[in-house]
Amino acid sequence: MTRTAEKINSLVREDSSLADGLETIREQADENGGEVTWQDVNDDLTSGQWGRLIEKGVLVDGDEGFEIADREAYDEALDGDGETGVPDVDISDEESKWSQWDKIAAVGSVLLMIGYWLDSVRNTVGGAIDFLLAPLDAALPFYAVILSVALLTGLYSTLLQANLMNPEIIGKYQKRMKAMQEKQKDVRERKKEAEERDASDAEIERLENEMDRVREEQMEAMADNIGMFKEQFRPMVWIMLFTIPLFLWMYWKILDGHVSEAELTMIMPIAGEVRLNQGLVGPMWAWIVWYFLCSMGFTQLLRKALNIDMTPAGT
Repeated sequence: MTRTAEKINSLVREDSSLADGLETIREQADENGGEVTWQDVNDDLTSGQWGRLIEKGVLVDGDEGFEIADREAYDEALDGDGETGVPDVDISDEESKWSQWDKIAAVGSVLLMIGYWLDSVRNTVGGAIDFLLAPLDAALPFYAVILSVALLTGLYSTLLQANLMNPEIIGKYQKRMKAMQEKQKDVRERKKEAEERDASDAEIERLENEMDRVREEQMEAMADNIGMFKEQFRPMVWIMLFTIPLFLWMYWKILDGHVSEAELTMIMPIAGEVRLNQGLVGPMWAWIVWYFLCSMGFTQLLRKALNIDMTPAGT
């Protein structure tokens, strides 16, 4: 929005009765070759309002009267575009576009999830991972193995999010949505104020049209915001691709009887003695609760240690 448009919107907010006078000035300027005099508009403007327009530089000296300093900005302010426009935040669809490898990772993650319901898939994945983690499983009790897996998943999850997700892009999307919400709130408040003081039908209609434009822009932006969800979900498909096999292995080990009875019991903080294959928090098994507690704790520590901040830029 230009400086002239900002001045006009500010004057109208201070004195809403000025809106009709501004429209009269525009009409008279169109009829008189771009110039307007006090005599042309004194029926719709007070001398104080006329003086304020000259003082603010909205009207400047012409050959025989006054002319609008910046006609384009003047029209922008009166037609409502300057008030409802959303700042350009330079969002490029190419920045959040998934590569072919990202799409393959997403398909792979979905296929691996079938292992939670099909024994054959679970046994195949579990056996393959068991071959890799057998030395670790032999050296540590199983609750410590779960802790080690949580440390591993926390490490690569943090690194994948840091390298595959761009907080700056997400911040741009959030900035645009916030700007739209502020515009809608401003127009709603001005419309309510106009209705309370029994403003003219023309002013009410103009504000209603302005509100409709804001809603249309919001609907268009919501369709564009798929890029933000793609950007946020991109590292998740890679995290799932590496984490689901580990989860299937732990599931296979504990629930299919590949862990000894002695190792199924552990002392968990707060909960005390629990069995890993029994429910602890609602339907969630104790081993899942233990894994998530360890994973969340390690993830926060790793982000601090590696100085990784995933907060969207600008928030």
